[in-house]
Amino acid sequence: MAKENREMVWLQCTQTGDLNYRTEIKVLGGAPKIELKKYCPRLRRHTVHKIKRK
Repeated sequence: MAKENREMVWLQCTQTGDLNYRTEIKVLGGAPKIELKKYCPRLRRHTVHKIKRK
């Protein structure tokens, strides 16, 4: 099996700006714009997180 083109990215909270999670995404054909509801420890609730590249 051939290894796919993947990139490690951070998920950044839109309200606090904290980088809370790190995940892999496929980059073939351009990277998708992902918005996920994830838990933010600072606010102690679920908020929208977007992709942030370092």
